[in-house]
Amino acid sequence: MTTPDRRDDIDAIKALKYRYLRCVDLRLWDELAGTLAEDVSASYGKRLSYTGRDQVVAGLREQMTDDVITEHQAHHPEIEVDGDTATGRWYLQDRVIVPAFDTMIFGSAFYEDTYRRTDGRWVISSTGYKRTYEAMVDLKDVPSFQLTDNHLAPAAE
Repeated sequence: MTTPDRRDDIDAIKALKYRYLRCVDLRLWDELAGTLAEDVSASYGKRLSYTGRDQVVAGLREQMTDDVITEHQAHHPEIEVDGDTATGRWYLQDRVIVPAFDTMIFGSAFYEDTYRRTDGRWVISSTGYKRTYEAMVDLKDVPSFQLTDNHLAPAAE
């Protein structure tokens, strides 16, 4: 049976994960840091692994430059709360557009997260995903593709 307190915890963890993804896509690095435990560990596929809040934020910042457009969506959460700790599994769909290389990468994965309640609020204590697939498209092969808005790119002079 899910108690009202547990439902509140699950809702708070959902909001935390959504905030984490929004901060990544909007490059809100200080706010992103606030979603992470100081000793967080993160593993994104086979290439990227980090330990510690500062390293996670710095690593993502290095990967997510202003000339890269990202979209991360997490769905279908499976969250289990046990006191001041919790686990979560999320279905991820993501897209990365790199206009300078006429490339779009998209795919899906399953996130496996752990969470910890610290000072009365939930933070991510570990996060990572394993890909189910990843695909790449050369945008020159899609003649109708047009990028009309990239709020992260520097304004044209």
